[in-house]
Amino acid sequence: MPLTDLAARAGSAVKAFAEASHDLLIQPTLRLGVTGLARSGKTVFTTALIHHLVEAHALPAFAPAQEGRLRRARLVPQPDDDVPRFPFEEHFATLTEARRWPRSTDRISQFRLEIAYERAAGWRSGPATLMLDVVDYPGEWLLDLALIETSYTAWSRATINGTRRPGRAAVAAPWLEALKGFDPNGPLDEVAAERASDAFKAYLAALRAGPESVATTPPGRFLMPGDLAGSPALTFAPLDNLTGSIAPDSLAGLMERRFEAYKAKVVTPFFRDHFQRVDRQIVLVDVLAAVDAGATALAELEEALDAVLLSLNIGRNTVLSKLFAPRADRVLFAATKADHLHQTSHDRLDALLRLLVSRAMRRTEAAGARVGTVALASVRATRETTVHDGPEILRAVAGTPEAGETVGDEVFDGNSEAAVFPGELPARAEAVLEGAVAPGSLRFPRFRPPLIRPDGLGRPGHLPQIRLDRAMQFLIGDRLG
Repeated sequence: MPLTDLAARAGSAVKAFAEASHDLLIQPTLRLGVTGLARSGKTVFTTALIHHLVEAHALPAFAPAQEGRLRRARLVPQPDDDVPRFPFEEHFATLTEARRWPRSTDRISQFRLEIAYERAAGWRSGPATLMLDVVDYPGEWLLDLALIETSYTAWSRATINGTRRPGRAAVAAPWLEALKGFDPNGPLDEVAAERASDAFKAYLAALRAGPESVATTPPGRFLMPGDLAGSPALTFAPLDNLTGSIAPDSLAGLMERRFEAYKAKVVTPFFRDHFQRVDRQIVLVDVLAAVDAGATALAELEEALDAVLLSLNIGRNTVLSKLFAPRADRVLFAATKADHLHQTSHDRLDALLRLLVSRAMRRTEAAGARVGTVALASVRATRETTVHDGPEILRAVAGTPEAGETVGDEVFDGNSEAAVFPGELPARAEAVLEGAVAPGSLRFPRFRPPLIRPDGLGRPGHLPQIRLDRAMQFLIGDRLG
């Protein structure tokens, strides 16, 4: 093992030891990771979590709030000064004042909540404090962790083979055609490397924009470059026809060097400095978008969720493991946007998610970690109603569709309310994977956030939610007991 790797691992172990020692001996701290693939609702979940804890709302399934044991929760300075602060105030204002959904997560951010509470009755009863550190990051970054143990040649072959999946031929055709123009054994050429990288990034962007919106081909930072935009570490691409050893002064040699730089400069620091230190993890999933896109998108989602769980450092913690090799001992998969369905389909949505992660759940539980699933809406944008279709009465949802959204021939203006029958999920989850729901047959217009009015004292109104309290209980309830 290179000396740099040894030093990095030693530094990480020292940092983990220091944090765990402080947690065990001085100030109890819980580090929660929040992630999910694009458009899964990470920012809304995190904003709603802060809102409900700070405002101490009565949440029926969150025991500390329901039992009146939450004394105070407040945002305090975060522990990592080199990580951007999660802009809660901006996102909350966007939700409640502008009635728009906050911008998507495209970088890592963090906040710390100091939660003062009363312990439940028993020998440990009395006042206590928990520091809750929440790290919010794009799920695409999590999938990059699989690259750490992958060679450039293996990654190139796997990525090119991925274009042969059902439904990808048309999207991949321009990139595959461009790929023919690059000779891996040709001379090292910076301009050729940029052209190859641009063509590959266009393919990744097309995957994201297409019906397979859950496409998960790494590298994750290529579509979310942040301050790395244009850097050599993000200027590489797969090459075809790689055989034998790669000459350092060839185009393939340049690509291989930058691929390794991406792993060393981008992926490994994320794993070491943030991901490895997570105690609990929630993975948010837009299952409904995949259902509506069809069987190919569902298969892609199942594979992505399996890859996510394989990347997690999971298992039951002991005192020694918490000091030297901390692990995530609880993982929650959450199917978001449950408010797009009538409540009679919520259990079916949960069952479908559980089916999609069943393989991964068995593996995780064998390692001693607890895994859960839930269908939720971090912020509920609809209410339930009924609509008449001739003699038939249909269970529907009502809300304010965003301007430009359509259902059938109707185009919404962003101000008018509408009742929508979204369709129903089959009672048997396996039927969805067998094609029981035709692509495009469900109606899921994008609704605006609900109208929230302040109370008589000018305090923020209560953001309605569906089963967010259950998620909170699973993730942090036991640490506030």
